[in-house]
Amino acid sequence: MNCSISGEVPDEPVVSKSGLLFEKRLIECHISDYGKCPVTGETLTMEDLVPIKTSKIVKPRPVQAASIPGMLGMFQIEWDGLMLSNFALEKQLHTAREELSHALYQHDAACRVIARLKKERDEARSLLAQAERQIPMSTFTAVPENGSTLSNGKRASEDEELGPDGKKLRPGISSKIIEELTDCNAALSQQRKRRQISSSLALVDAVERYTQLYSYPLHRTNKPGILSVDIHNSKDIIATGGVDTNAVLFDRTSGEILSTLSGHSKKVTSVRFVADGELVVTGSADKVQAVTVHATNNYFVTASLDSTWCFYDIASGACLAQVSDTTNSDGYTSAAFHPDGLILGTGTSGAVVKIWDVKSQANVARFDGHIGAVNAISFSENGYFLATAAQDGVKLWDLRKLKNFRTFSPYDEDTPTQSVDFDHSGSYLAIGGSDIRVYQVANVKSEWNCIKVLPDLSGTGKVSSVKFGPDAKYLAVGSMDRNLRIFGLPGEDSVMES
Repeated sequence: MNCSISGEVPDEPVVSKSGLLFEKRLIECHISDYGKCPVTGETLTMEDLVPIKTSKIVKPRPVQAASIPGMLGMFQIEWDGLMLSNFALEKQLHTAREELSHALYQHDAACRVIARLKKERDEARSLLAQAERQIPMSTFTAVPENGSTLSNGKRASEDEELGPDGKKLRPGISSKIIEELTDCNAALSQQRKRRQISSSLALVDAVERYTQLYSYPLHRTNKPGILSVDIHNSKDIIATGGVDTNAVLFDRTSGEILSTLSGHSKKVTSVRFVADGELVVTGSADKVQAVTVHATNNYFVTASLDSTWCFYDIASGACLAQVSDTTNSDGYTSAAFHPDGLILGTGTSGAVVKIWDVKSQANVARFDGHIGAVNAISFSENGYFLATAAQDGVKLWDLRKLKNFRTFSPYDEDTPTQSVDFDHSGSYLAIGGSDIRVYQVANVKSEWNCIKVLPDLSGTGKVSSVKFGPDAKYLAVGSMDRNLRIFGLPGEDSVMES
């Protein structure tokens, strides 16, 4: 009698209630899994099994195992069954691989479609946001009756008068404007005498702990580089000028771009806010190298590589005076108004710093000693310190004695200092070259200590512009990548925004 499951003679035979013979261990395992007879399908329990007591006998060998040819035949049959089983498994594996490959291809195609749709959505949102930003700007654009327009610092006129030398005739700075400038100077001078350092000014130990807080990609990736930065203190809006020929207005508090200003054909080298924040003056390599706004916020000056600087009226856009330097052919690379507004400082490509009397347009002082072009100029709010940056570092000048009293050379001879900026209180000085360094301002005889060195995280090794925020709470930095970086003290930022 053979087991109804294995077909072999059972070692421990049992009989079910259906009368079938089973190997005990096999039928018990089947009942525990399924609870029914494997042959008839009837419900079956362990109690339904009746053991059969037999004498222990030695199982006879199969007939085939009685001879070597028979054993070889058995082995051949087993081998053939094994190969057939292996072939079936390989066929199933191949089918599974094909199905998996097809599923992966469909998944990849779906991911590509989703990515393309997301990109199109983001581009559409960006265009919509840009259109929404530009639509309100059109309300501020006025077209004069004579059809002239303001562009690149000049208002076109159909009938401009020319002098004997073929140059345009300028009306000059009138006595009324000079009186306005003088009154502004007197008022600001009186304010400076009563000026006190703000109680909310960042302390030295806070500046020493400055680190990068944010990095904002504002300009194009194909033409990276931020060449100029200015900050509107009361509104906390930052303006940047880039190599991509655009100027960007950025709200630091919300972290959003307010507007992208285009119109220049070459890189924007200088940006300056007019005090009310509704106007921004930009200069680029297509016309001028530097711009600076007068303290009255009614006039601005442009300095050009053609060795001239021009005095403009903001309201009309008219150039009132164009001043040429006949003593030197070196072009101007930087310019800045003195805080009181009657003095203009210019830096040249020939390493010379020149001080001008705005009322008479006369060159009243000349500072030599730099190597390379003067890349940046910054007047201190105290009224008598001037900082200039060039290839050889930063020089500090005493305007009372018209002499250089200190020089910083933080970089090697191949690394120029590109930017320099006093904070509004005149307590700190920031310079930018291959890194950013902040100095504590002292007097002429005392040492100016470097209190913080910040790395250039752009990886370019070229910090092109630095600007202190309100009360020196943060430092805005532009480098030769597309990102505007904000350095400050963690935690102070949220307090300042609130």
